[in-house]
Amino acid sequence: MRESGILLPISALPSKYGIGCFSKEAYDFVDQLNAAGQKLWQILPLGPTGYGDSPYQSFSTFAGNPYFIDMEVLIQWNLLTRDECESFDFGGSEEYIDYEKMYFSRFEALRLAFGRFHAEGNNEYSEFIQKNGYWLEDYSLYMALKNENEGKSWNEWEEPYRDRHPGAILEARERLGEEIRFYQFQQYMFWKEWSGLHKYANAHGIEIVGDIPIYVAFDSSDTWSHPQLFQFTEHNEPVAVAGCPPDGFSATGQLWGNPLYSWEYHKETGYAWWIQRMEQCFELYDVVRVDHFRGFDEYYAIPYGDKTAEFGHWEKGPGIELFRTMEERMGKVKIIAEDLGFMTDGVRQLLADSGYPGMKVLEFAFDPSENSDYLPHKYNQNCVVYTGTHDNETLVAWYESLSDHDREFARRYAHNEKSEPEEIHWDFIRMAMSCVADRCVIPMQDYLGRGGEARMNEPSTLGKNWKWRLKKGEFTNELVGQIWQMTKLYGRL
Repeated sequence: MRESGILLPISALPSKYGIGCFSKEAYDFVDQLNAAGQKLWQILPLGPTGYGDSPYQSFSTFAGNPYFIDMEVLIQWNLLTRDECESFDFGGSEEYIDYEKMYFSRFEALRLAFGRFHAEGNNEYSEFIQKNGYWLEDYSLYMALKNENEGKSWNEWEEPYRDRHPGAILEARERLGEEIRFYQFQQYMFWKEWSGLHKYANAHGIEIVGDIPIYVAFDSSDTWSHPQLFQFTEHNEPVAVAGCPPDGFSATGQLWGNPLYSWEYHKETGYAWWIQRMEQCFELYDVVRVDHFRGFDEYYAIPYGDKTAEFGHWEKGPGIELFRTMEERMGKVKIIAEDLGFMTDGVRQLLADSGYPGMKVLEFAFDPSENSDYLPHKYNQNCVVYTGTHDNETLVAWYESLSDHDREFARRYAHNEKSEPEEIHWDFIRMAMSCVADRCVIPMQDYLGRGGEARMNEPSTLGKNWKWRLKKGEFTNELVGQIWQMTKLYGRL
């Protein structure tokens, strides 16, 4: 079945309090998606973010981001007053998130609300705590200890806490009980509000496409509470970390720094942790985009402590066995494989064996060879086409950056002889919508025709990413109508 959707992170929604959240504006966006004939809303990972504000470096692979809790709901529950909410400085920009102000103000507001929350007699809250105890207990204790240690990562804590000595853990649970309950409260509010929005989207014909990073952050409750899952030494230090080798874009490669998995251990346990992780994802989302799919075939291991990615080597991943085990336990689920980058025969075979749709990105199609695998005439139906992803330039900025040769080739391929800058993005959106791919997802910035100022992320940079937001009223009824017309024209309604 042909369908289409829009990529817009929760953080990028317009809202009153400094960052997109599960507010009325999120429900309005669902209504607009529905009116535009869309069936998919793709978002980025929902986990709590740390240094650098990346949703791909979270303090927990299971927890939700407390920034997304709607202040208006806390007002409705009499946990905050409107005057209190408006007294906090969440940042003055309608278009960009001020994460420093968000960090200091949001948690202060949530702490005030928590002080007025009554857990006693709240059966729904009790059921949430019990159902999610397998990750929530460790996460809440981790964050409480992290705060006590001035935000330091667990490997810098005192040894009894760092290495989870049973006596020290028991003592910490008792001593930090109130702080632990504060983090449990945050997760309950996140879950309740997201569940409501998710159900609303489904009721209006919209499926949520979520995103699962292949790796977890070293600074996370996952690594601290389950070091056996990772390639760690007996002193709980990484043996090697994740990244990408040198290529045409980076002479020294990319050093991501995430700990690597001990796939032997995962196999011995029947991939139990991975199945838990994916089950959680399919409670949050309807379709899951699996990031860095190549890493399940082979992954790049960089010696821990190296300053660049130049001296890593390739190691074998779990391959199809992981996904077959997941299917045995979970049944057929909707997965999109992020298979971008250099493709090997092994990755191609893994994608074919899984049956998952891969990704096609138009911004990768127009290179000097004029023979890229990302050109639409080379697609099969079982794929998802994008104009660009959260890691790419917007269409307008990308087009402006092309060489004369590549821009001329793109114009000829798009059959555009005019190339007005203010309309060029529609040529590539039309190309994506009209192609044979079963699914088509367009970033919101590309529908708006925005330039480089609206880019979501530039890999390997810090300080300027994950900040862009859709301004209130920018997604107009006129634009909704244009999207509906094109969706109808190319059979994706």
